[in-house]
Order: sequence, then structure tokens, then C-alpha cells
Amino acid sequence: MTDETRDDVRGDVRDGREAGPDGGGVPEDATAVERRVAAWRGARRRLWVGPGDLTVREELALLVEQAGQVYDLDGSPDMYGGGVVAELERRVADLLGMEAAAFFPSGTMAQQVALRCWAGRTGNPVVALHPLGHPEVHEGDALQVVSGLRVVHPTTEPRQPTAAEVEALPEPFGTLMVELPLREAGFLLPSWEELTALVDAAREREAVVHFDGARLWESTVHFGRPLAEIAGLADSVYVSFYKSLGGHSGAALAGPAGLVEEARSWRHRYGGQLFRQFPAALSALVGLERELPMLPAYVAQAGVVAGALREGFAAGGVPFFRVHPEVPHTHQFQVWLPYGADVLTEAGVRMAAESGVTLFRRWFDDGPPGLSVTEVTVGAPGLSWTAQDVRDAVTAFLARLP
Repeated sequence: MTDETRDDVRGDVRDGREAGPDGGGVPEDATAVERRVAAWRGARRRLWVGPGDLTVREELALLVEQAGQVYDLDGSPDMYGGGVVAELERRVADLLGMEAAAFFPSGTMAQQVALRCWAGRTGNPVVALHPLGHPEVHEGDALQVVSGLRVVHPTTEPRQPTAAEVEALPEPFGTLMVELPLREAGFLLPSWEELTALVDAAREREAVVHFDGARLWESTVHFGRPLAEIAGLADSVYVSFYKSLGGHSGAALAGPAGLVEEARSWRHRYGGQLFRQFPAALSALVGLERELPMLPAYVAQAGVVAGALREGFAAGGVPFFRVHPEVPHTHQFQVWLPYGADVLTEAGVRMAAESGVTLFRRWFDDGPPGLSVTEVTVGAPGLSWTAQDVRDAVTAFLARLP
């Protein structure tokens, strides 16, 4: 395993859109999946490392190598919590400036439990959230079907809601959920002033505020504030350990001690009280130690990459393109091109296989007819790319389009 592989951060794929070794979702031809994974795994240059890029052996070797640097491995493993899991919970609570935190096997479970607990405490089962938020797009209506909650939408625009829209909601709601950043809209964050106004508007409506902070870790650059100050605006926060920190899996719910204690009871009812969780917890601690300090550099480099992509597309005479947002709010952003998703994905696979360079991964037909979108993540391997490297990669990618 090379030094580059050890330093890479794993990016995450679009929820429920992948299939086979690079995710789970709509089945596709196994040969096509294997070919794609082999091309990406064999590339010598990439902007980030996807979850299918490392083998099981490499993942295990990496965890063994790094875990001893963040936790005493001579101690006993966790059993239904405790040990390394308790240490992770303590560190997360400290980082977010919250009284307590609880480890969950998934963010979906953590948020359902959080919103259910708040509904019981406020006496109002209505949750105000964006229709592009994770519970609406990727959780199979679990809030309604499993937790008996109801949702209202402050806006349907592909952006963060405004304070005025929250103030204008025609019915009472118990909780305002804000996804930071709003992934499906292009990893968008509001300004600090907009966020504080949004929170104030919810308070005026006598509602509590929950942050879907799956990717909150990298928001500090955009807001110009430390994590604890950002999280401190909310009554509770969920954070992920694999989306930006490169952990194997898992999430945490942080907030007041009483809420977290209640959440632990619901975690058990939802089947989330796992017997052993130390591999996921150890990988999360490694992420907090190694990746969290690097995220500001990734965000800065994403700005360089986004600018060079625009220059490359313009120089290549692409009839339409969009890099969204033009200046990324985090180390992730969207790219839109006027070709079919299969055509664009195939061009990227051929480029990786033939030149050893991966620029884009999977593309999706998520927009208007004739347009496809992909998500770009800049991680550790992307820090070595210059703007000219990106422009050259764009030229090589476009040369493989029909």
C-alpha cells in the first residue's frame, strides 16, 4: 500500500444510487460495475478516494496502522457501548460544545430518533425541513411511516430556506431541521447572518432547531466560526463519521444530556444498540485526528479545482456546463454537462483505465432532459493537483466524449 493510499480520504457516493462493489441500489450488469471499480482503483491520480477504491485487506491494514495512534488498543473492546465508543462520544460532545453525544450505527436512525424525541417534548409532530433534505430524499418516508411525524416545507427552491419563509409557514411546527450543507442542492450553506436569522425565526415560532450536520465538519471555513459556535445555534446536531472523516460507518447525535439519554432508549428500540462497535468507533476517532484538521485545506483546494474546471470546459467549447456553486461552500460541489449520464460515466472510466487519471466518477440524470450531474469531492490526493493539472484532465475527458 502506497503512502498516497494511506493519506487518501474516502469520498462518499450518492445515497442509494450505486450498485455492486461501489454501493447498493438499482442493480446493473456486474461486469460493468467490476470494470468501473477496477479502473478507479487502478488510477494513479485522483481528486479523492471513493469507498470502493480500497480492498477489504487495505481497509483493515489502514485501521490497524492508524488506530493505535488515537486509542489504547490494549484495553477491552466495547460491549453495548462504553470503552472506545464512550471515548468517541465524549470527543464529539466536546468538539460540538454540547452536553452529551450518543453513537448511532447510521445517521438515518440518529435523525429519526432526534426528531421523534423533540416531537414528544414540544407536543408537535410537525417537522419543517427542505424537500431536498436527506429524510425526504433518501429515507423512504421513514419519518412518517416509522416515527409518525409529518413534514412541511418552508421552500421548494434548490437553496437553503430563509427566515422569512420560516416565519410565513401557515401552521405551527415543533422542530425546524436545517441540513448543513444542503447536499442535493450543491452542498450549499447559508451565510452566517442568514443562518442565525433562520434559527431566530424558528425560536419566534416556539420551535426547536435540529441541524442535519452530516457534513458539518467542513462548514467552518464558509462560516468563519469554530464547530462549537456553529453547533451552538441548534438544540441538537447530528454528525456523520464516514461522509467527510473517512470512517467506516456511524454517526452521533449531540445535544442536552436529557435529550441524549432519551435518545439512547429510542436507539435500543430502533435496533441500534449493537453488541460491538469498536471498528467503526476507532475509524471515527482516526478521522477526527487525521481528516478533521485537513478539511479547511480540502475546501480551499476545491475552489482551485472548481475554477480550473470552468476554464477547461470553456476552452474545450462545451455547449453548456455548470460548476455549482461557482465557489464551493465546502470541499464538494456539483458539475452539470449536456450529455447522457452513461456517456459521461463511460468517458471517465475509459480515461481512468487508459491514462491512470480519475477526474469524475458516476454521473446521474437528475436534472432537465439532456443534462447530467456528478459530485466532485476534493480530498487528500487532490491537494497535489495544480489548476493546469485539472485543465489538462478536462481536455483528456472531453476528448473521450462522442
